[in-house]
Order: sequence, then structure tokens, then C-alpha cells
Amino acid sequence: MRIHPRLFKEARKNGLLFLLTALASFLAGGIAVIQSYQLSRVISGVLIDQRTLKEVSSILLFILLLIFSRVVLTIISEALAGRMTIAIKQRLRAELLDKVNRLGPEFLKNEKTGELTTTALQGVDALDAYFSQYLPQVLISVALPLTILAVVFPMDLLTGIIFVFTLPLIPVFMVLIGWASEALTKRQWKALTYLGNYFLDTLQGIATLKMLGRSKERGNEVRDASERYRLATLAVLRVTFISALALELIATISTAVVAVEIGLRLLYGRIAFQQAFFILLIAPEYYLPLRNLSARYHAGMTGVTAAQKIFEILDVPEPARQPVLSIENLEQVFRTDYRLRVSNLYYSYPGMGSHSIQDISFCMQKGLHYALAGRSGSGKSTLARILLGFIEPQEGQIWVNGSQVQAYSLEDWRRFVGWLPQTPFIFNDTLFNNVTLRDTRFSTSDVERALRLAGLAQLLATLPLGLHTPLLEGGARFSGGQLQRVALARIFLRQPSLLVLDEPTSHLDPGLARALDDTFKTLLQDRTTLTIAHRLSTIAQADEVIFLKDGQIGAIGKHATLLETCPDYGAFIHGSGVLA
Repeated sequence: MRIHPRLFKEARKNGLLFLLTALASFLAGGIAVIQSYQLSRVISGVLIDQRTLKEVSSILLFILLLIFSRVVLTIISEALAGRMTIAIKQRLRAELLDKVNRLGPEFLKNEKTGELTTTALQGVDALDAYFSQYLPQVLISVALPLTILAVVFPMDLLTGIIFVFTLPLIPVFMVLIGWASEALTKRQWKALTYLGNYFLDTLQGIATLKMLGRSKERGNEVRDASERYRLATLAVLRVTFISALALELIATISTAVVAVEIGLRLLYGRIAFQQAFFILLIAPEYYLPLRNLSARYHAGMTGVTAAQKIFEILDVPEPARQPVLSIENLEQVFRTDYRLRVSNLYYSYPGMGSHSIQDISFCMQKGLHYALAGRSGSGKSTLARILLGFIEPQEGQIWVNGSQVQAYSLEDWRRFVGWLPQTPFIFNDTLFNNVTLRDTRFSTSDVERALRLAGLAQLLATLPLGLHTPLLEGGARFSGGQLQRVALARIFLRQPSLLVLDEPTSHLDPGLARALDDTFKTLLQDRTTLTIAHRLSTIAQADEVIFLKDGQIGAIGKHATLLETCPDYGAFIHGSGVLA
């Protein structure tokens, strides 16, 4: 019987809870053996030995106690299995989210949001049947038949031999049927992830679809995806029902063979009545664990199929860093007049023959504002991702006051680096949680101060629930400028020493952009800032411009100086390279 080794390892992490679940299930099955033996004693005593009710009443009470104990142990087993499953699911879901968070935006760029959502929700939930039903039943299917064989063999050798030869028929047929259903189960899971991805994309783009008049057409496509999932599910169910019938038939025929050979020997007086009756009672219990396992087999395989995607994500290699310096050391560095030096950076994306950036070297001084300029595809975003720690350079180093950035952990480095994109992501959560991003280090007063610095104090006073006002999906409650201020509040709250901006006002109209100028001036004070510049005003106001051309440094200097000394830079500025 195949047990996914990684899933079995996850179950073993719960230690005592896993063992208690299996033990309770085994004891419940073991009591059935004792119960059958005692019942055979009562029937034999009444029919053969002509005992009265009074004489067998104590045994009957003992049987009632066994029945009650079996029910209690079954309930305990199911409760323990449920607790174990919840613990495993919570741990796996937390590990999955932490892994995605550590992999960062670069990993998410190549993944489908709907598929990740389906994996984190339905995928983890699909493991419920595996851990609560299938895995404990596997252990019972091994332990309980062996226990029954240990009781039956000394009592009746022929029945023991029949048990030994008929029992393997059930797992053999399960394996054969499993091979047939494995492809169907994978097809079902693939159809589910496709449907989830398609449906989520449709919800996120419903406004655009309405505007383009494509909503009805898209609805039909979602319906088609749903139909494919329905057909895949029915195909799995069809095999499940057929296999259940086949395995039930095998177990019934095996029990009938035992009943016939016991009946014939009892007829000719070659076996005692109590012994024969006990074996007839225990025969169904002998095959029952594997029959139950066959009923739960397909639900368990659905969990295994879902787990393949979960572990595929968990096994994605992370950026390799071996931190040797502490966060205290980094904090001390940023308190000084530090100097950040980028030296000979190279990076190429997987599948690309050429480098996205090559031989990039420059320095940044504390408190200065640098504009990163260049045409689309010149490597600006790649360089920003390296500074933020989203990707690791394939060659070259980044130094801070003589210490390599790679000597610090990514978590420590990101504590002192801020990132402000063009369009900030707003969660369907409260204003407080959107600013803190659920970081428990910050208090209510910290958030209020950050909102005040970001220019949202007046708006905060008008919100019905204050900091606990939900911003709705994508920040539907706020305007574009207000959402940008929420993102600014995140920066003010964390007070990073190094700030990377992707021209936060490029998508706003000039009026809103000017309204944010004073806030940005406050934000940039005493910080080293690198802005991926798309506006001429940003480039002109920067202390220094880093101009990239075809993934290399084209020129570095002040805007006015570069206009006079670098023809490529002048062509970029006077062409269509920047916004007015």
C-alpha cells in the first residue's frame, strides 16, 4: 500500500497524537475480536450446554461493556484524527504562505494566482481525508488482520491458511484500480486548478470585461471550465463506485469460502460449535479494515495529488545566503554616514541568452536621491529587484561600508529597505492592518503618526471605524491618491534607511502628483533613495542620475551635466523616454 513519504513524515511530526489515533483505532478493532469470542461463548452455552439467562448474564453484560468501549474508542479515534488533521493542515498552509513570502514577487511573476489560491485553500483541505481517514486506516489494515491471524492460526489452521491466501486479493485489486484512477484523479485536480485560476482572473477583471462588452463571452468560458471539472469528477466517481463494488465482492466471496469450509467441517463434527461460530463472527472483521481502506483509497489519492503541488512549491530553491553578520551590526552601519557600493553586477533571467544587466557598478551616499533612468528593457527593474533582495545577482557584490549585503539575512536586510511601487496592493482588510501588514511590532499610536506624516490625518477622522475601517478589495473605499498615501504610511511606519521607488506618481494625474510632492519631500529626508524615474521632473530634481542603456551603465551624473556630455542621455530625454 503506497503511502506518500512526505505526507507520512508530516503525520509523524505530530508524534503522540498520531500514535494515539492509530492505537485507539486498533483497540476498537481488537475489542471486536474479544466481543466475537464472548458472543460465541454465550450462543454455544445456550444452544449446546443449555445454560440459562442467569448463567450467561455476566457474559452479556461484559459484551455490552465491550460494545460501549468500542463506540467510545471509535469516537476518540475520529476526534484525535480530526485534531491531527487540523494541526497538519494549519502547519502546511503556514509553511506554504511563508515559503511564497520568502520566494517573493519574482516567484509570483511566474505563477498563476488562481492556481496558488486553489493550492493553498482546496489543495490543503484535500489532505483532510488522507490524514483523518486513509492514513490511520492503512495502519489498522496491517495491524488488525495480523492480530486476528495470531488468534485464528492456533485455533484452526485451515481457516488461517484461507485467510492468508484470500486477504492479498483486496490490495492487489486496489493497486490495479489505483493505476487506472491515478490519471483520472490528476486530471480532476488539473481541471479544478484551471477553473480556480480562470474564475479568479474573471472576478479581478470583471470591470474591464464589462467595459469591453466581453462579460457574457467570458461567462460562457467559465461555464465550460466548470463543465470540464464536473466531467472529470464524475469520471473519478465512476471508477470509485466500480472499485468499491469489486472489492466488496472479493471480501464477500472470501467470507463465503470460510463459511462453507467451516459449515462442512461442523456438519461432520470436525470442529467444535463455539470455535466454528467464533470464526464465522470474526471473518467479516478480518476483511473489514481493507474494505474500509478501499472505500477511503480514492479520497486519500486526491490528497496525494494535491500534495504534489504543495511540496513542489515548498521545494522551490530559495536565494542562497549564509548570513554571518547580525541585524545589530547592520543597524549600526545605517546609523553612520554609510556608503552603498554596487560592484560589477550581472544577472540574466532563466531562458534568456543575454544578460539583463551586466557589469553594473555605482555608489550611493547616505541622504541623497538618485534617479534610475533608461528606456524600457534597459535593466532598471532588475537592478531594483536585486537591491530589494527579490533576486540574487549571478555575479558581482553589493557593499555597505565594507560589508557585503549577502552577509546579512534577507529578513534583516529588508528591515532597513523600503519599497514603494507605482500601484500599491491594498488588502481587503482594515486600515490598521494594511499599514502594519500585520506586523505586531507597531502600536496604534505608531500607525496614527505614520498616517499623519502621509497626509491622511483628516481622512482618518472621517472614517466610521477609524483605523479599523475595512478598505474593501483593492482599496475600493479610497481614491488613487489616498491609496498611494496608505503606501507612504507603510514607509513612514517602518522608517527604512534605503528607499527604492518605482515612480509612485507616474499613474496619477499631474494635480494629484503635485499634491503628494510635500509628502515625498518629507519622506526622502535623511534617506538614501533610488527612484525608477519615468517623469522628467523626478529626474531633474534628483541629486544624481544613473542612466542605463542596454543593461549597462550609460552615464552617471547630474541631469544638466548629462544633457551636455552624453548624447544617448539627451536622446532619451528629448525622445519618448520620459513623461513630462
